[in-house]
Amino acid sequence: MALTLTRLGHSCVRVTTTDGSFSIDPGGFSDVAAALDGVAVVLVTHVHPDHVDLAALAAADGVDVHAPAEVVDALVDAGARRDRLHPVRAGDVLDVAGARVEVLGELHEVIHADLPRPANVAYLVDGALLHPGDSYTQPPPGTQVDVLLEPVGAPWLRLGDVVDHVRAVLPRRVVPVHDALLSDAGRASAQRLLGQLTTARIVPLATGEELAVG
Repeated sequence: MALTLTRLGHSCVRVTTTDGSFSIDPGGFSDVAAALDGVAVVLVTHVHPDHVDLAALAAADGVDVHAPAEVVDALVDAGARRDRLHPVRAGDVLDVAGARVEVLGELHEVIHADLPRPANVAYLVDGALLHPGDSYTQPPPGTQVDVLLEPVGAPWLRLGDVVDHVRAVLPRRVVPVHDALLSDAGRASAQRLLGQLTTARIVPLATGEELAVG
């Protein structure tokens, strides 16, 4: 199925199929209003506020949410109806707007040994688009990822590990994400190094820009 990816800031994207659209990780550094406008489903990788705006998502009554159990609990605490919340974990397979979404991964990358690691799932859409959340989750062996959404700026991140993740996934293209804490110079530096040290084509997207996937 043809997919269109729209970047909505930081780690948030909207995925449009021939049957509809859904959003992933509408958090505090992204365009949450655009992410929730007209979608019936939202996928969340983990509970951190830059990936999920709890108040906005709890108030979005017409939207079903698939997320790790601790995100579901946080949304209930924020006032969301439990009947529209669906806990997910690695191994689950969802049908979202006609797309096959595989749930992968388990934990957030380590920020510091003194901080707990929340659950973090990755979403693989139609075997072509991978959103890892805040992790270096890899797709199943033999998967040919077209577009990898790769974090490039975070307290848990070392750029050498980012390069190794891209090399392990071997996507055709990389869209750098998770960059709200970076300056323009920092974004340019990360993109340049990824281009030099991996075989993927680096495709920076500004908020609102689209990319065909597959």
